[in-house]
Amino acid sequence: MTVAGPPPGLIGYRDGVPVGWVALAPREQFAKLRRSPVMKPVDALPVWSVVCFVVPAAYRGQGVASALLSAAAGWARAQKARLLEAYPVDKPARAQDDAMWFGAKSMYDRAGFGEVARRKPERPVVRLRLDSGRG
Repeated sequence: MTVAGPPPGLIGYRDGVPVGWVALAPREQFAKLRRSPVMKPVDALPVWSVVCFVVPAAYRGQGVASALLSAAAGWARAQKARLLEAYPVDKPARAQDDAMWFGAKSMYDRAGFGEVARRKPERPVVRLRLDSGRG
């Protein structure tokens, strides 16, 4: 079976061992985003979306998700994407790990993403301009 289009994400390795995965693709490849009250389109601009991180417990707290986010931005840029969008969790205290598969807003802030919408108090929509590197 041959599948066209970009891969459904990127795998991060440390010393040959997989330590994490990030799901990203052009927004239109994620049908659920169109129906979500939190993640519905902000505007009609073409964006790539980061929708999920998976980092095994043994590798959490070591910067794996941040490295995956950086790689995701680089991959999307290489694919000629101009905007990278994500839907992180924004809580004042550390959240349960099982609730953090979208990533923490603070991680996106450090990576240069800027908030473009907030439809629920703890769920912003953030973007990074890939042509200039600024949100």
